[in-house]
Amino acid sequence: MARETFPGAQEWVPDRPTLPRLQEAAQTCRGCDLYRDATQAVMGAGDPDAPLMLLGEQPGDREDREGEPFVGPAGRVLDDALAEAGIDPAHVFTTNAVKHFRHHTAGKRRIHDSPKSAHVAACAPWLRAELALVRPRGVVVLGGTAGKALYGSSFKVGEARGERRPWPERYAVGDPPAWVLATIHPSAVLRAGEERAAAYAGLVADLRVAASLLADSA
Repeated sequence: MARETFPGAQEWVPDRPTLPRLQEAAQTCRGCDLYRDATQAVMGAGDPDAPLMLLGEQPGDREDREGEPFVGPAGRVLDDALAEAGIDPAHVFTTNAVKHFRHHTAGKRRIHDSPKSAHVAACAPWLRAELALVRPRGVVVLGGTAGKALYGSSFKVGEARGERRPWPERYAVGDPPAWVLATIHPSAVLRAGEERAAAYAGLVADLRVAASLLADSA
């Protein structure tokens, strides 16, 4: 049997996009195989004029069901950390590198599976379209998958976190953000067990760097 191939998302991206039109068009996307098992595509949400974009990996179980990013437990951690770092959660735009939920089932539970690099590449046109519309001054990448989406497979969040980085030339966009800052995904805080307090403090510390970069670029 021939291996099935997928074209990537570009042919589904509207010619004259707006954020609502992207949301509508993404529901018909067949750019990769993830649409088959997901409830819906989950596009970015938040302030359309936000100076800061937060880029995660993919929607989780609750996000897949509700159709918005970061509405589950990790989202609550992120909102708390943003507020503690001095960033108003209402004035950011949150999205993911991959727009469909990759998972497997265990009984009635749907268990997160990390997306493959092919899924990230297939979804790149959606992220480029969001960046072109929101035009954030800075981007915070949350976790390794988001970092690899921008910088390639050699990216390691543990080595890059908390430091200002230039927008990668390999990820061409018309009006690129002035800077990128990496930190852990808030779900890593939830998985940290006895180290949860330290993991959360580290997330807040990184976001305080982002807040300072925003203030400097205002």
